[in-house]
Amino acid sequence: MAVAGRKPKPYIQAVREGTFRADRHKQGVRFAPSEAVEPDWEDVLPGDDEDAVYARETAAELWGRLVPALTFSAGLVDVQREPVIDLCVTWATIKMGVRILNREGHVVQGAHGKVRHPWNTIVAQHRQHYRSLIGEFGLTPASATRITAPEPDDEDDDIWD
Repeated sequence: MAVAGRKPKPYIQAVREGTFRADRHKQGVRFAPSEAVEPDWEDVLPGDDEDAVYARETAAELWGRLVPALTFSAGLVDVQREPVIDLCVTWATIKMGVRILNREGHVVQGAHGKVRHPWNTIVAQHRQHYRSLIGEFGLTPASATRITAPEPDDEDDDIWD
């Protein structure tokens, strides 16, 4: 039985560490191993202006850093790629919005005088969503402490082979 107040380790982590017990872990959904395919960022983030180009470059750069790490650490497969795409788009939108705010200012002229730039609200909402996504993936220092890295092994009986 799991210790009161503590969640059991995720199934895949217990399998990798050799500590799986049927009474403590549930397998959950199992997907066939497949490499997560990077999306066409021009379809995801369309536009020809420099901000759209910057957003696509930012999303692609984050994808390139995250996907290999998540594939190794969490067994990310292609059918699970949409949350990672969402994370990359959210980060790119934040970066693009901050860039626009720095260029145009946080206060702009509205129909009835000076108002907060609309990108202030957009960036704030995306930051909140970004925080929830990185916590879900274990990418913050606090959420990473709840995840134990698997021990490297050279065994051929890996469930992902």
